[in-house]
Amino acid sequence: MKPGKIASLAVRSGNGLLLKGGKEAKRSNAILHKVITSSIPPTVGERLIGLVTSREEIPELLKLDDVIDLVIPRGSNKLVSQIKAATKIPVLGHADGICHVFIDKSADLDMAKRIVLDAKTDYPAACNAMETLLVHEDLVQTGGLNDLILELQEKGVSLFGGPKASSVLSIPEANSFHHEYGALACTVEIVEDVNTAIEHIHRHGSAHTDSIITEDKEVAELFLRQVDSAAVLHNASTRFSDGFRFGLGAEVGISTSRIHARGPVGVEGLLTTRWLARGSGQVVDGDKEIVYTHRDLNLEA
Repeated sequence: MKPGKIASLAVRSGNGLLLKGGKEAKRSNAILHKVITSSIPPTVGERLIGLVTSREEIPELLKLDDVIDLVIPRGSNKLVSQIKAATKIPVLGHADGICHVFIDKSADLDMAKRIVLDAKTDYPAACNAMETLLVHEDLVQTGGLNDLILELQEKGVSLFGGPKASSVLSIPEANSFHHEYGALACTVEIVEDVNTAIEHIHRHGSAHTDSIITEDKEVAELFLRQVDSAAVLHNASTRFSDGFRFGLGAEVGISTSRIHARGPVGVEGLLTTRWLARGSGQVVDGDKEIVYTHRDLNLEA
């Protein structure tokens, strides 16, 4: 938890907030909470931002679906899954970050090396780090795959293969395609074409962030249209999937949900729509003899 950043997003979006940090930072969280609440104007009230200090309080809070609108868990797959299973309150976030990079047969291989190395080694523990590398089978014949594998190994990346890659590259077979290493390790698999890559991503991915490296614009557009992930990139590292890098400013997290906010979530993702109407006695009356005209009006709230 980064309480200052999260609190600023809550204040900016007009939301009350209950913060829960890790027990290993209990004293730091208390001090930061005091600093944050002391800076809130009296007209707003310091109670806008609360602090939960005990894990035992969480189960009871998760029952309060009548007063809590949203839960945003930040942590392990196990934590997020447990919270989702324990509450009726909508949960915003992601459990897994199984991010893929697919290298197409038409890829610029020098570019591919830069992107793959960045996606895996820039910050391996990040949720937007590459966990699975998919490679077009034609690159096995040209030797392009071998060069890339050597680059990864030289950077200290442990490689595990799918059924095809483990045989071709003589590397240990991965236990599962749906695995988030969060370290200098990744799974490699060889696929027939872009359609096979898309199918693999939909079957084994987590709808977080996926990237294609190709010089073929038609193949790129097919991938961008059909991969149903929160962020889909062309010729760029998966590490770009980030609120700051996307220009959102502070980020509360990344959501793989298909309802409400998706992808990096900033202030806009913490807002919902409310309709205000000012009339002078209008009634619907079955829409008899009524013509609706819709236009934007500049009105003060």
